[in-house]
Amino acid sequence: MIDPQRLADELEADRDVLRSLSENGDVNTIVRPVDLHFKGARQSIKALADDAEELGFRFVALNEHEDGEWSVDLQIDITTEYSSIEKLTRQALEIEASHDVESDGWGCSAETGSKH
Repeated sequence: MIDPQRLADELEADRDVLRSLSENGDVNTIVRPVDLHFKGARQSIKALADDAEELGFRFVALNEHEDGEWSVDLQIDITTEYSSIEKLTRQALEIEASHDVESDGWGCSAETGSKH
C-alpha cells in the first residue's frame, strides 16, 4: 500500500521537475526515455532487475556501491505530461512495496522538438 502523504510529497516534487523541464523548453507531449533509479539490498535489487520487462521497463544497469548497497536503473519511453509522470510515480511507489526497494526518483532530458 502506498502511503498517501509520501505519494503527495513525490507528486509535488514531480511538479517542480516538470516546471523546470518546461522552463528549459520541454515539449511535454514528446515521447522520450525516462530513467528510474531504485536502491536496496542485493537480492531485492536483482529481483527487480529480473522483473523489469514484466513491469514495463527496460533494464539499464545494476550497480554495487561502496557502502554495500545496490541499485538498478530502469527506463521507459513516455511523455512528461503530468498524467504520465503521475502514473509512473505511483508505479515506482508500488514497486517499492512489492520488491522491498527504495525509489530514488525519475529523470530525463528536456525535449524541445529540435534536432541536436
